Amino acid sequence: MATEHDSVELVGADVVFPFVLSALLAALLGASAYVVLPLPISPVPVTLQVLFVFLAGLLLGPYWGAFSMLLYLLAGAMGAPVFAGGYAGLGVIVGETGGYLLSYPLAALLIGLLVHGTAGRRNPAETPVPVLVGALLAATILIYALGVAWLAWVLALEPTEAILVGAVPYVPGEIVKLVAAVAIVRSAALAGLWSR
Repeated sequence: MATEHDSVELVGADVVFPFVLSALLAALLGASAYVVLPLPISPVPVTLQVLFVFLAGLLLGPYWGAFSMLLYLLAGAMGAPVFAGGYAGLGVIVGETGGYLLSYPLAALLIGLLVHGTAGRRNPAETPVPVLVGALLAATILIYALGVAWLAWVLALEPTEAILVGAVPYVPGEIVKLVAAVAIVRSAALAGLWSR
């Protein structure tokens, strides 16, 4: 006896593709945490992580970008060694660098809102460079404002001292990451992401 089976699409491509890209960016963010340059004047190491926060907001938009960063934080909180230097656990999130980490979803959300708006994902290559740069600068300020405030609180530092050890040494690297993020999203290689 032959039976007829209908094909049912359980989850649409408009959900699957951004979810997979969110997981990929969360994984890349975790992998980038292994590229660590410790600074003797600061408990905060130099990593490539902010580059992937930038890319999450630019490529995924506000909601999926923030989701990607929350996925990363959840993985680290549950014990995956995805924080700077391969550390993991809630202790890292409430430790010296916790403010930077907790700012990642907010920064991706901010970038996404400034570049994509609330209507959905669009090709950031079609966004004027000054808008991209402005969005990434705003996100950088947000990351460092929360990171430095948290660092000052945890280590009982004066505001000026917290800025000197938690933000100033990182400015050149953040400029390089900002330029790299803009170059990546404006590359022709990513054009296919917006044909979906």
